[in-house]
Amino acid sequence: MKLGRIAVPTPDGEQIRLVAAQPEQGRVIDLARAYALTLQRKGAEPDRARALALAVLPGSLAAGIGGGSIFLDAAHDALAAADDASYAIDEVSWRAAVDSPVIRDGLTFEQHIQNFHRIVAKAQPARSIYERPGYFKGTTAMSYGHNQELPYPDFTEALDWELEVGYVVGKSGSNLTPETSLDHLFGITIFNDFSARDIQGPEMAIGMGPQKCKDFGYGIGPWVTTMDEIDSIEGLRGQVRVNGEVLSDTKVEDFVYTPAELLAYVSISDRLQPGDLIGSGTMGFGAGVEIGRFLKPGDVIELELEGVGTLRTPISVEREKAPWWPEPRTYPHEAWVA
Repeated sequence: MKLGRIAVPTPDGEQIRLVAAQPEQGRVIDLARAYALTLQRKGAEPDRARALALAVLPGSLAAGIGGGSIFLDAAHDALAAADDASYAIDEVSWRAAVDSPVIRDGLTFEQHIQNFHRIVAKAQPARSIYERPGYFKGTTAMSYGHNQELPYPDFTEALDWELEVGYVVGKSGSNLTPETSLDHLFGITIFNDFSARDIQGPEMAIGMGPQKCKDFGYGIGPWVTTMDEIDSIEGLRGQVRVNGEVLSDTKVEDFVYTPAELLAYVSISDRLQPGDLIGSGTMGFGAGVEIGRFLKPGDVIELELEGVGTLRTPISVEREKAPWWPEPRTYPHEAWVA
């Protein structure tokens, strides 16, 4: 099943609805509405049917996943009333496919590691990359869905994209092993870890991980494909297009650490939660920095991943100017003696 989130206007403002996407039929199914109709056909009163449907199939995909098997059972049952609760797929307003409690992003593909260090770092990769599956935590506040416009931050001249597999967690788990961790995987999506490359270096030198170079925007979507539809993550093909021009064809291969190992490592002395998103790291040649091409205002970036679909993100024509930016301070340690 392909599960996504759309925004529906109401007199009380925007309401998020969970949908099942059926791209081959050109439609999406409002699951709560369809399930309410299904319950009514079984004798439930309309008000109770709607309340039960929204409880089991809420607008939050993370909350729905937390419902366990009841959630997916209800989603499948809802399809019985699909014809009476559908929208044209090209007419809906998408939001980030999953509203994750935590977003983490890994670094697991050898080709991208080589390309980045040759082109950007101009140094050999750190040994620590091969000693454990590294990752950072990003904001959950600036997630964008399919066809949502990304504001172009005024603080960068090197806006980059990154094509990644987004691993969506299906159930809680702590201190897992690679043999058990994939039992906790609900599905996959496309994760676009946008990057401001020209401020990434100075930020990373602080030693506290990425900040403004990452947290202005994450693309998540267009939907989450459940794992029963994915034979294998390894081998999935991807493509990058900007303004319709194919810039890169890539493939899920050359793992330094597998999805099972990354999920297991994240869970050590921590806890995976339903709806958490863990980025795979960028696929080889899946970023503009690897091919010498950054995004400009007004561009449209499309990331395609086999088994999922295409995540389309238009970039704003006007730059978003920050109301304030810090002034550099005088460096007080020129004469530092260790």
